[in-house]
Amino acid sequence: MPSPYRALFGRPGTRSFSAAGLLGRMPLSMMGIGIVTMVSQLTGRYGLAGALSATLALSAAVLGPQISRLVDRHGQRRVMRPATLVSLAAVAGLLLSAQQRWPDWILFVFAACVGCVPSVGSMVRARWAELYQGSPRELHTAYSWESIVDEMCFIVGPILSIGLSTAWFPEAGPLLAGGFLAAGVFWLTAQRGTEPVPHPREHHTKGSALRSRGLQVLVVTFVATGAIFGAIDVVTVAFAEEEGHKAAASLVLAVYALGSCVAGAVFGLLHLKGHPSRRWVVGVCAMAVSMVPLQFVDSLPLLAVALFVAGLSIAPTMVTTMALVEEHVPRAQLTEGMTWTSTGLAVGVALGSSAAGWVVDASGAARGYLVPVAAGVLAALVAFAGYRKLRPRPTLPTTARPAVTDLPEPGAVAAERQGEQSVA
Repeated sequence: MPSPYRALFGRPGTRSFSAAGLLGRMPLSMMGIGIVTMVSQLTGRYGLAGALSATLALSAAVLGPQISRLVDRHGQRRVMRPATLVSLAAVAGLLLSAQQRWPDWILFVFAACVGCVPSVGSMVRARWAELYQGSPRELHTAYSWESIVDEMCFIVGPILSIGLSTAWFPEAGPLLAGGFLAAGVFWLTAQRGTEPVPHPREHHTKGSALRSRGLQVLVVTFVATGAIFGAIDVVTVAFAEEEGHKAAASLVLAVYALGSCVAGAVFGLLHLKGHPSRRWVVGVCAMAVSMVPLQFVDSLPLLAVALFVAGLSIAPTMVTTMALVEEHVPRAQLTEGMTWTSTGLAVGVALGSSAAGWVVDASGAARGYLVPVAAGVLAALVAFAGYRKLRPRPTLPTTARPAVTDLPEPGAVAAERQGEQSVA
């Protein structure tokens, strides 16, 4: 492990909560694609499969920020465990209703309840932010590491979910995802020493973290970005099935995540200067451009190469996003702010997977790759339009600078970092 990463884990408990976060985030890459694979195996209906996956994503998008707001107020352990139990019960109901071929509306009810799941990635990043508060270099490495962990999930998760559902029984992928969720959440919440202490009641505002204009830009852009991810998942499974190798879709999607993992590992070693908003816009545009070659692939090997290249822009953009969230959101609402970006992605995944499912049913898998292209163009347009809201505010002269307690949003944390932040 390169030295910046090795130094990152010098604090007690960091290895344990990061490992627990890895397990708890596996469903992020397994549940949606597992539902698509399961339903398509049982019914052959990609439209229904994509709609169920979209329902799950939308439910998580609505409930996730509310769960995170409660976490900021009451702590991770008190909130995450009950929420996880509700989600696990809904997973069991979804698998049973799918296996028994119950009416479609019952599937949608259970899929919506599965979305009552905490954003484990936000919880882990909040622990890093607590440990390395005021140390932007270490936080840059920590967020890069967590992006690597995210991509490790997306490398291994689809292989397990699609592979088990196609080789063993259709419900195997979502079932294993539920097991990972339970193990990760209960292991993470058992580690009290690194759990962020809830802020006093007077530090919490009545409004949502989403009042921040900078966060609004990030979330809206991530809706379009999530549509890229959701569409690629659904269309790649359909493309592999048309090629006669449906199980190979998991390997192709793993290559997509591998590209992001490699880029994230390198990005964490860099000591970059300048404000992260510029790098963020470049990253979003790079994701959009990388969708164009998908229109010309005609085989699984070529698709894997194109997706690997497309993945190179993902992790650096996500790392930069977390730095911008920390800058634009008060610390007392940090977990909620990070979850809102995940919410944007989840809404986009829902829209992208649903749209891609209907396009595949109507016109075939090749046409389905038009959906991520359109989503990428939209993401780039929103990023350009909102760039001004992400740029740093002018720094006041030392003699005229107000006290930290008098500063407006994005809060005391951003004020402390003005003039000294040199990396994302």
